[in-house]
Amino acid sequence: MAKIAFILLCHKDPAGIIAQAQRLTATGDFVAIHFDRRASPEDYARIRSALAGNPGVAFTRKREKCGWGEYSLVAATLLATRTAEESFPEATHFYMLSGDCMPIKSAEYAKAFLDRDDVDYIESFDFFKSDWIKTGIKEERLIYRHYFNERNRKALFYGSLALQQKMGLSRPIPAGLEIQIGSQWWCLRRQTVEAVLQYCDSNPNVLRFFSTTWIPDETMFQTLVRHVVPDYQIRTRTLTFLMFSDYGMPLSFYNDHYDLLLSQDYLFARKISPQALQLKERLGQLWAKEGTDFSISNEGRTLLTFLRQRGRIGRRFAPRFWETEASIGRDRQLTIVICKKWHVAKRFVDKAEEVLGVKAMHYLFNEADTPLPALGGIETTLAKRTRHRRALLRMLYDYWKTDRMMICLDPSSIDLIHDFVSDKAVVRIIELECEFDNDYLTGHARRVGLAGDQTPVETLERIIPTIRYDFRFESDRIRDAGFGRHRRLRQKLSPEQNAVALADLMGVSEDQALQITSTHYLFMD
Repeated sequence: MAKIAFILLCHKDPAGIIAQAQRLTATGDFVAIHFDRRASPEDYARIRSALAGNPGVAFTRKREKCGWGEYSLVAATLLATRTAEESFPEATHFYMLSGDCMPIKSAEYAKAFLDRDDVDYIESFDFFKSDWIKTGIKEERLIYRHYFNERNRKALFYGSLALQQKMGLSRPIPAGLEIQIGSQWWCLRRQTVEAVLQYCDSNPNVLRFFSTTWIPDETMFQTLVRHVVPDYQIRTRTLTFLMFSDYGMPLSFYNDHYDLLLSQDYLFARKISPQALQLKERLGQLWAKEGTDFSISNEGRTLLTFLRQRGRIGRRFAPRFWETEASIGRDRQLTIVICKKWHVAKRFVDKAEEVLGVKAMHYLFNEADTPLPALGGIETTLAKRTRHRRALLRMLYDYWKTDRMMICLDPSSIDLIHDFVSDKAVVRIIELECEFDNDYLTGHARRVGLAGDQTPVETLERIIPTIRYDFRFESDRIRDAGFGRHRRLRQKLSPEQNAVALADLMGVSEDQALQITSTHYLFMD
């Protein structure tokens, strides 16, 4: 059975570090601790004293003063890894942790997981071809020397970089290395750790290279593991569940994230909020449990992104400057049918096409496989359709040789609706207001990846009210926009009542409108 040596890098919270070490070693595993030399000496003394009698704990003989983005983090990792490798010969795996990490599985589960496949777990993507780096400098991290910390000595950092660029002082990457990039939170087998340490001892020039790169904790181990281990023995992933905000900051987890964390396909999570005392206590107890079954649904990233984006409504589909003066056409009529239940809107427009003779299109801006004629490539992707939306509609009017068209839109597409309403064409909006029971909302959560078949009931009970509120919020935004030619057809009203509103908006007879609204299966799920 796997025995894990945890590489614990920390700089604060001595009580948490002591509890973490005692918890992890109580199940027969090991901990090698590097405590930042910038941190409080009193805190370090407290940790050393509390863990002095624990044979499963070792401390690095030397301590680095660590800074974000600096080589000091790699140096600290190497110190702790060497300490673990020398102190714990029984260890089969070496797992990187921070003081903010907590287990989200039991030790029993974690060891069975590691025994399942004889592989290493480390994110390692091609540095130059991948899009792992979202913002900031990229190649410059490697080919120039960095002696200053960008966070606290910004002027010197960028001044030094500019001077090197001006003087042509770029440098080559060491021969034979294909630079990789990924998260610093890895789990490696003993033979891999031994091979990496031996490589470092035999190639001081490589260490010198990484010592002046920027953020080497995201590149050095990721590169060297690929250099000493065949690809088929590497799983390019981390076993620590972590997420980042849109600004590159790690997201924190709180007390109400317990069920969500347990259902993810990871062994640990980072980072747990210092205020989440109940969560820490429950996760701490979880590590020692035996016989616990875990239902893995793995919807955490999608769900957390969904919840986070609720605060950033209205940034999608911003108007492009080259379309500002474009128009669908002054004498053309466009009817937009808005509905969250796409099958309902499709039935409605299909029936309207049959009764009124207006050309109907389904969710051409929301659904990639909506059938469209060949229009020179503009129709091939949702991104192109959205970017050139008015041009696309003009071409469709011309293609069908009509001045009347009806399209479906999801209520979330508020910016598209605003853009079309501001056009010179006559634009009408029909909103189909449906009822949403819990079964439908659960199905919706699964369809969009917010939940899976194994998602715990407790998690679903928290997701459903959020989705229901989100639907209501989207509908309220449409109502609050004050569109002039806008009517709602409601599932809870009779076909006759809906027909009056439809006839008034479309300028057709109530008999024609009733043929559409009385479709017996219109609102059925």
